[in-house]
Amino acid sequence: MIETGTVVAQGMRFIEGGAFAMGSDRFYPEEAPVRQVRVDGFWMDETPVTNRQFAQFVEATGYRTAAETAPDPKDYPGMAPEMARAGSLLFQRTATPVDLGDFSQWWQFSFGTDWRHPHGPDSNLDELWDHPVVHIVFQDAEAYARWAGKALPTEAEWEFAARGGLDGADYGWGDELAPGGAMLANYWQGMFPYSNLLEDGYERTSPVRTYAPNGYGLYDMIGNVWEWTADWYAPPRVERKAKGSCCVPANPRGGAKRESLDPANPHVPIPRKVLKGGSHLCAPSYCQRYRPAARHPQAVDSSTSHIGFRCIVREPRP
Repeated sequence: MIETGTVVAQGMRFIEGGAFAMGSDRFYPEEAPVRQVRVDGFWMDETPVTNRQFAQFVEATGYRTAAETAPDPKDYPGMAPEMARAGSLLFQRTATPVDLGDFSQWWQFSFGTDWRHPHGPDSNLDELWDHPVVHIVFQDAEAYARWAGKALPTEAEWEFAARGGLDGADYGWGDELAPGGAMLANYWQGMFPYSNLLEDGYERTSPVRTYAPNGYGLYDMIGNVWEWTADWYAPPRVERKAKGSCCVPANPRGGAKRESLDPANPHVPIPRKVLKGGSHLCAPSYCQRYRPAARHPQAVDSSTSHIGFRCIVREPRP
């Protein structure tokens, strides 16, 4: 038997399957209810995919990401002609407190910003090769995974791995965010989005492996960058056990594609996938989603400066 946490391929760890309490009743409503589920064993990348790894994929395939490709106005009725240019959403710290209900205060669509130019069109990767790749839409992550002979994890697989064996704990290391004042992940300290105290040492992304791994030997499962999963976003589904069954539901999946559409924007019929893990922009004062149970819906065609991904392998063994 392979033990959980064993290195089975370069840069991957084996995660033995099992049952766990998925979700949380203590933070945001979209995480509830807590439900017992089970996942089969799988192998997971130790870190998010880095700029170095993504560059190898691009060199081998000539792949161009969505952020490097100008959108077709036919796909976006009502798009202003001047917006039909390649780019991505870039976080910009504000100078003063702003309305936290208006994300346009700190997100701007930046022309020429993409994975090669993560901090704006004039930036580069010179000091960022071992940072997570960002400005990646869902199809970009899927393309890399296929090339690597891997797949994207389901939400349940991702959350099970992120817990590192601490079933029911709030964080990937226990129930206290910063035990003894220790910074155990890259997230925002201070008042979002204008005052970052940088107690963790990083304004934006940090190199992978900067912080200690969780109990399964996985790095950056909490904070740094949000990570794509394979599941369509929908309210948590509580699967009922068959009458007389002794077992918890196995390998649950998200909702249907049609369920993932944003009901607040019916005029924008773009499906959404589940993101997990939080990012360097999650703050105690704004977005406490630096936790295994946290989840966020993301349109499949939207890239930002705080979304990346990692991959898994189910079968065969690497």
